[in-house]
Formats: sequence, structure tokens, C-alpha cells
Amino acid sequence: MQILKRPYFWHAIYTKSRTEKRLYNELRSRNIECYLPLRKELRQWSDRTKWVEEPLIRSYLFVKVSEREYYDVINSGYAVGYVTFGGKAVPIPEEQIKALRVFLDDENRKVDLSHDNLIKGELVQVMGGPLEGIKGEFIQIKGKDRIVIRFDSLGTCVYTDISLEKIKQVQHLT
Repeated sequence: MQILKRPYFWHAIYTKSRTEKRLYNELRSRNIECYLPLRKELRQWSDRTKWVEEPLIRSYLFVKVSEREYYDVINSGYAVGYVTFGGKAVPIPEEQIKALRVFLDDENRKVDLSHDNLIKGELVQVMGGPLEGIKGEFIQIKGKDRIVIRFDSLGTCVYTDISLEKIKQVQHLT
């Protein structure tokens, strides 16, 4: 008897306000693969300053599920629902999740987020350094060269600085 292996896809889940970490921990305890992109921020209070980890993309969490776990994931008090288009959850390419992880793995790298409708750039691939192999769009933002990962379904772009010497054009985007 042959066991059918179900395909797994990444999806974005919209969470209740400020519950990203709670949903992440709940799903991990249920052995569901998920990813919560975090960045460290220096917070100032009246009596102290402290480094805290905050979600990069507020109110969103990424999960990798098959059809079997699809509904189990949103049966949580912290989940609102999947990010959908036409009533179906929008799959997020594995390549984008990997690129986002690489961006955030380097603690010295400044990673920014934009909800603006950034102009489309040239599709490039990084040929050297810690971002080697990453594909994204090359854009100048505020006079600096940046590589951008565009999450259209979330209306969000994540970007970081890049050197022109480390990239090569893959194809032209329209």
C-alpha cells in the first residue's frame, strides 16, 4: 500500500492584535511548522532601556501546512484567519520565507518594512556575502541601494541594503 504524501505550502495567518507570539507558541506545541519573523528593537521607558523582540510584520504569522492541518491552525483563540484572495488562502513561495529568514538571521543587518506601493524593480540575485543566493527586486529607496522581498498578499515589502557589486540581474520585471 502506497502512502500519499500531502503537499505542504506556506500561508500567512492574520492574528488578533499583539497575539503573534502566543499563536506561534501554541502552534509549535502542536508540532505545526510556523515562522514568526522577529526583530530586536531598543525600547525606552522612563526608568530603563531594554532590547525587546517584536514581530517584523505585525498581526501576521506564517504557517506551513497541508490540507489536513489547514483548518486545525485557525482553531485558536489567537488566529483570525488566513490571508485569502478569492476565498482561498494565498500560498507564500518557500523562496520568500527562506529569504526573509536570511535577512533576519544577521543581527547586524538593518531590515525595514514598507506598506507603501513601491515601484517594481529589476529582479536580481545576490552573488556573494551573507545574502548569497537570495532573489529579490533591486530598488533605490531614500537614495540607497536595496534588495526587496515583496509580499503582495500582505501589502508589504521587506528590504535591506545591498551592494551593487554583489548582485546580478536575473530578468526584467514589467
